[in-house]
Amino acid sequence: MTQAAIRPDASEPMITMSGVGKWFGAFQALHNIDMTVGKGEKIVLCGPSGSGKSTLIRCINHLESYQQGEIHVGGILLGHASKTIDAVRREVGMVFQQFNLFPHLSVLQNCMLAPMRSLGLSKAEAEECARLLLDRVKISEQAEKYPAQLSGGQQQRVAIARALCMRPKVMLFDEPTSALDPEMVKEVLDTMIALAEEGMTMICVTHEMGFARQVADRVVFMASGAIVEEAPPAEFFSNPRHERTRKFLGEILGRH
Repeated sequence: MTQAAIRPDASEPMITMSGVGKWFGAFQALHNIDMTVGKGEKIVLCGPSGSGKSTLIRCINHLESYQQGEIHVGGILLGHASKTIDAVRREVGMVFQQFNLFPHLSVLQNCMLAPMRSLGLSKAEAEECARLLLDRVKISEQAEKYPAQLSGGQQQRVAIARALCMRPKVMLFDEPTSALDPEMVKEVLDTMIALAEEGMTMICVTHEMGFARQVADRVVFMASGAIVEEAPPAEFFSNPRHERTRKFLGEILGRH
């Protein structure tokens, strides 16, 4: 099945989180998280700073370990053994606030490195894949440059291409536009919108509510480490059920 043909299918969830709890020492960062993400579904996570959004998605590929509950990704139970962690990470791409590109490698080399080391692609195969995906995010003309020679928006698009080079089934975005100048935000969001339209399963932590309205199948609102409310965008924005949600929306939409 091609990537573009994938559509949400509730009977075959891509991600299932059941009763997930996470502690940092005595502080509980996540409280009994239950969430299911279907294949091809686009989820936007929003909420005030410190609500647990980034911690939640970092648990999905075990960048943070969790102490309670279960997480399944693509049918794999994400345990704490390196074998299952590696298996899940091969299925999950992640894009961070900071671009995390290797400064001493060219754009092309940044995209080729992981597929060669982790997927066993030859140099020629990795280069073909990298050039294809750099073209897909509309930055192929920068392939021979180094990260420091690019704008922040360009670097973030390279980071997206690099994640896609691993052929993930799921993409996680952790506030991918928060470190960008305002004029660079649109080019990154346009790249993410195109990816969503091709059918990629996505979970995106963002305060870009226009993106949520346009792309999300569901908007999930978190506060104090718990899921407070989730609904399709039209319902979420027009008729939020909880006072905390209404307050958050009033604050964030008032700034835009």
